[in-house]
Amino acid sequence: MTSTKKIRIAIVAGEASGDLLGAGLIKALQQRFPQATFEGIGGPRMLALGFESFESMERLAVMGLTEVLGRVPELLRLRRRLVEYWQQQPPTVFIGIDAPDFNLGLEKKLKRSGITTIHYVSPTIWAWRQKRVFNVAESTHHVLTLFPFEAAFYEKHNIPVTFVGHPLADDIPMDMDQKTAQEKLIINKNRPTLAVLPGSRRSEVQRLAQLFMQAAKLCQRQLPDLQVLIPAANKHRFQQIQEIAQAFPDLSTKVVLGQAQDVMAASDAILLASGTATLEAMLVKRPMVVAYRVSRITHMLVSGMLKTPYVALPNLLANQLLVPELLQQQATPEHLAVAILKALHPQTASKLHDTFRQIHQQLRCNASERAADAVAKLIS
Repeated sequence: MTSTKKIRIAIVAGEASGDLLGAGLIKALQQRFPQATFEGIGGPRMLALGFESFESMERLAVMGLTEVLGRVPELLRLRRRLVEYWQQQPPTVFIGIDAPDFNLGLEKKLKRSGITTIHYVSPTIWAWRQKRVFNVAESTHHVLTLFPFEAAFYEKHNIPVTFVGHPLADDIPMDMDQKTAQEKLIINKNRPTLAVLPGSRRSEVQRLAQLFMQAAKLCQRQLPDLQVLIPAANKHRFQQIQEIAQAFPDLSTKVVLGQAQDVMAASDAILLASGTATLEAMLVKRPMVVAYRVSRITHMLVSGMLKTPYVALPNLLANQLLVPELLQQQATPEHLAVAILKALHPQTASKLHDTFRQIHQQLRCNASERAADAVAKLIS
C-alpha cells in the first residue's frame, strides 16, 4: 500500500557503501511514498534516483583517528550548517547512513529538536568503545543493522533495533560465473587472476595500493602469467591507481572504472582492504587476503580498545578465522605474497565455498524492503 502523504526525507551517507545502501532504501521508500522528496548528502546512485545532495559525499570519506584531525573544522562547519538548515526546515525523518562520527552528532542535535532520527548501519560499538552505545541511544530513535549479532547487542541494551540484512546479499547471485565476468572484462581466461582492491578513499589508496602491487609483483615470480585486475571506485581513484600502477611496468595490470563485482567474480583470489569489500568478496565466493594499515597513533589508540579477535567481516560473521588478516606491521609485501599464493590455490576456494554460501543465505533478507518498512512505521 502506498501513501500520498507529503514526505520529506533527509539522508546523509558517508561513502560508496553508504551510497549503495541509500539508493536501495530510496527505491523502496519511493514505492511506499511516491511523492516523497530526498535531500542531504549522497553519492551517484542516490543522485540517479532524484536525491538532492547539498555537498559532495567525498567530503565525509575520511578514515582513521589521526587522519581526520586535519578535516575536523571543515566537518564541524558542515554539520553545523546541516543542523541549522533542518532545524529551520524540519524533515519528516532523518536517516544517517554509516559515518557514525559525523552522523551521530548530527542525529543527536536533530533528535533534541524533535526530529525523528534513524541510524542505518551500526557503528562498531560491539568491537571497540562499547560505551558509545549510550551515545547511540541519545542520538537516534531506531537503529537498522546489517548483521544479526549487531541487533542482539542493541537488544541487550534496550535500544530499538531492526536487523534488515545486507542489500549486497540480496543483489549478488548465489553463484557468479567466473567465465562470464572474464569475458565482460575482456581478460585472458587461461591466466591466474588476482583482484586487488586497495579501498575507495584517496587516503586508503595512497597507503595500500603500492604495497598491494609490491605483493603481486612477488607472486609473479612463482606465477609468471599472473594478471592483476584493479577496480577504481571513481574517476579520481582511477587516475590515482593508474599512476601507481605505472611504477610496475612488468606486472600485467588492468585498471577498470567501477565494476568491482565483475572484477571479483573474474578473479581466482582477492587482495583487499578491510571493510565492506570483504563482505562483497565473500558473497562472490572468492578466496581473499585482507590487509590494512593506519597511522601508528591510530593503531595504538584503537588496538587497545578492540573487543573482537577479528576485523574482516567474513571472520566476524563466522566467528572463526576463515580468511587471513594481515594488519599493520604484518602487512608486508612478503607476508601478503605468501597468503595470496595460498589463496590462489584451487583447494582454498573449495574449502571456503560452502561456508560463504551459508552466510550469504543468512544475510539475504530483502534488506532495503525491511529497512523501508521500519522507516515507514516511524513516519506513520
